[in-house]
Amino acid sequence: MDHDVDRTPEPAWVEHVMWWHVYPLGFVGADIRPTSSLDSGVEDRPVEHRLGHLDGWLDHVVDLGLNGLLLGPVFASSTHGYDTVDHFRIDPRLGDDGDVDRLVTAAHERGIRVLLDGVFNHVGREHPAFRALAEHGPDAGTAALFAVDWDGWQPGQPVPVGSFEGHDILVALDHSSSATEDLVVQVMTHWLERGIDGWRLDAAYAVPPAFWARVLPRVRERFPDAWFSGEVIHGDTAQIVRASTMDSTTQYELWQGIWHGIADRNCYELAHAIERHDELLATFAPSTFVGNHDVTRIASAVGEGFVPHAIAVLFTVAGTPSVYAGDEFAWTGVKEDRVGGDDAVRPTFPDGPPEVTGVAADVLHAHQALVALRRRHPWLHRAHTDVVHLDNTALVLRTATDREAVVTALNLSPEPVVLPAADATRVEAGAGDLRDGTLRLPAAGWAVLTR
Repeated sequence: MDHDVDRTPEPAWVEHVMWWHVYPLGFVGADIRPTSSLDSGVEDRPVEHRLGHLDGWLDHVVDLGLNGLLLGPVFASSTHGYDTVDHFRIDPRLGDDGDVDRLVTAAHERGIRVLLDGVFNHVGREHPAFRALAEHGPDAGTAALFAVDWDGWQPGQPVPVGSFEGHDILVALDHSSSATEDLVVQVMTHWLERGIDGWRLDAAYAVPPAFWARVLPRVRERFPDAWFSGEVIHGDTAQIVRASTMDSTTQYELWQGIWHGIADRNCYELAHAIERHDELLATFAPSTFVGNHDVTRIASAVGEGFVPHAIAVLFTVAGTPSVYAGDEFAWTGVKEDRVGGDDAVRPTFPDGPPEVTGVAADVLHAHQALVALRRRHPWLHRAHTDVVHLDNTALVLRTATDREAVVTALNLSPEPVVLPAADATRVEAGAGDLRDGTLRLPAAGWAVLTR
C-alpha cells in the first residue's frame, strides 16, 4: 500500500503556463513504422534533421498566447516513440542533440517553457538493455532493470518478462529495482541539465506511486523548479498524487465530461465532471485538455461549431491547460483501435500556420480570446467553480475568488436561451446580450463574462 509522503509545492511558474502539445514524429512527417527498424537497428538509421520544422511554429504558439511546448516522445525508438531504445539520444528521424538544443533555446528566447515526454514504465524490445538479457540471461549487466523469473530458463529461449498492456514490443521495467530508479533519475537530470523545464510521465498510472516518490525528490534536489505531470487515466488521482509526489496528473474525467456533455447535449454529465474536478483542488491542480495525441480530435468529437464551447470550459476552470496542436484550427481526426489507428490524430504539419476562414477562423479566434482571458486571470489555476444554472442543453459556471469572478455560459440548443448572468457585467469572449442580470445567448452560442 502506498502512503502519503511530503510533497513540495508546484513551481510558481506553473500558475501561468499553458501548453501547446505536439506529437513530434507525426508533426515532422517521419515514418512512424519504418520497415527496416528491427532489421538494421535504430542505431544504423541516418540522422535526418527534421526537428527544426517546429521552429516555424514557435511564433504561432506566442500568437495564440500560449507559453509552453509539451513535446511527445523525442528519444530514439523503433516505431511510434513509446518503444524507447535510448533515452539519451534524440530519435534520428528527428535529428540530434544540436537540433533539440536549438529548439529549446529558440523556445526559451520567446518565453516558452519546454516539457519532454518521459517513457519510464517500459522500454522497446530492441533496447540494448533488454537485448543483453536475451544474449546473457541473468548474467547480463542490465538484468536488474527487468522483473524476470529465470527459474527454468535456458539460453535461446524467450526472456519471460512482462509487457505493457499486452503490447509485445513494450517491455515493462522493474520499478522495485534501484537500478531502474537510478536510470530514471539519470535520464531526467540529463535533459533538465540541457535546459528543459519538466517532464510528462507517460503511463504513470502503471507505475507504483512509491517509485515516483523515490525518484522525484532526488531530481528536485538538483532541479527544484522542475514540474512533473503524470499520465493517469483512471483511479484515485488525488491519492496517487499524494503518494507519488507528482505535481499533477492528466484530467481524463474532465475531458470525457466535456466532450460527452457537449456531444450528447447532456450538460448534467459536464456539470458532474466539473464538480468532481473541483474536489481535486485541495490536493493539486490537474493537467487539463480537450485533445491529445491518444484521443479523437475535439472537432470530430463534438462538431467544429462546438469546439469554442469545449475550450471555454477548459480555460475557465482550474488546472494547467494544454491545446493539442491543430485543435486551434478545428482540425478533425478520429482515433481507431487498429494498427495505424493514431495516424489521423497525429498528422504532418505544414511549414507554418495555415490561413483559415469560416468556422476554423472562429475556432482560432476563440482560442486566442480565451487564452488571453486566462492570461489576465492566472488565479483561475486553482479557483473553485460553482454550477449556477443547469439543464440538458444549457450551463452557467461561475469560477471565482473572494474578489474576482469569471462566468462561462453555454447553449447547446438550436434555439436562443436566456440565462442568469451570475453578477457578471461584461462579455469578454463569445457573444451574448447582457442586460438586467440576464444573458441572452443565440442558438448554439457561448460567452465568457467577468464581473
